[in-house]
Amino acid sequence: MKVIVVGAGILGAVTAWNLAAAGVAVTIIEAGQPAGGASGASFGWINASFYSDEDHFRLRAASIGAHHRLAEALGSRAVQWQGCLCWEEQGEAFDAQRDALRALGYAVRELDARAFAAFEPSVRPPERALLFADEGAVDLAVLTQDALNAACSLGARIIAGVPVTALAQTNGRITGVEWAGGTIEADRVVLATGTATPRLLASVDVPLKMPDRPGLIMRTTPQPPLLSHILVSPGQELRQQPDGRLLAPTAASHQGDNSTDVRELPSDLAQRAANRVGALIGQKVDWQDVTLAWRPVPEDGLPVIGRCGPEGLYVTTMHSGATLAPLVGELAAAEVMDRPLGNGDAALLAPYRPQRFR
Repeated sequence: MKVIVVGAGILGAVTAWNLAAAGVAVTIIEAGQPAGGASGASFGWINASFYSDEDHFRLRAASIGAHHRLAEALGSRAVQWQGCLCWEEQGEAFDAQRDALRALGYAVRELDARAFAAFEPSVRPPERALLFADEGAVDLAVLTQDALNAACSLGARIIAGVPVTALAQTNGRITGVEWAGGTIEADRVVLATGTATPRLLASVDVPLKMPDRPGLIMRTTPQPPLLSHILVSPGQELRQQPDGRLLAPTAASHQGDNSTDVRELPSDLAQRAANRVGALIGQKVDWQDVTLAWRPVPEDGLPVIGRCGPEGLYVTTMHSGATLAPLVGELAAAEVMDRPLGNGDAALLAPYRPQRFR
């Protein structure tokens, strides 16, 4: 079986690795460079504490386990399991978040100001916060490259800098992909193409709407060790990278940001984020770079995973790939190879099939 995976972000890379590990002949085709889109400009928070409904929670919680499996299999050090301190919600909303997560069986602990200060002495402590000890952060560019390297060691091949213009089909079956130079043939095609997915699906009359969702990530100059956890405060998410730089979205509430455009200078947005970060840690910080990426968010905000359109076509697109990619890549590869999923895994994917948009 010959499979083309279109897209060399984290979803495409993990899917390709799982396919190659099963002996499938895989070609990865990328319009730019690996991790050159949203995967290379992600906050990288791995969590199940931010979710839309119970189905979405279960998918995200299962993905945390998949992250551990993937890191072990690849020998990757791209993930840090430092946990998260969250006090974004206040008052009754704080209580509701805590109680809902406990009811779902999530690892959550409430901290008072004294306990918080013991965990993060550089941060002005809130009156109370939630500790999500099982959460972590991932450098998606590193994890993507680790997965691609592992796939290539098993025979996968990468074609970079070649935009796919359409999907090729004959008699209702996928036969490959089109690019400016002609057709690249395959038995199956997996789309892991982020914001380009609606355009490619339209070439085979499969509907998918994806509103514009810009996201800007700011990095500071390197700092001495300041933070041990991911921080989710009212108005700012923040974490520290191993190289000392502080990483923060420029949107005040990144996870729930539904902006469709950027109306201010990125430099101004970065400076305001740096000011908020400085207030959070009690010292001035200077921003060094800010990166804009367009987040792949389907119109209902939920993942799209599964077969669709002509026989032989499979699609994976979602936000947040930082959390979901290891599990989705694992299960998508199994389905592409016609391996039946167990009842539990099938139930995890059932709400996210592309046919819901029909």
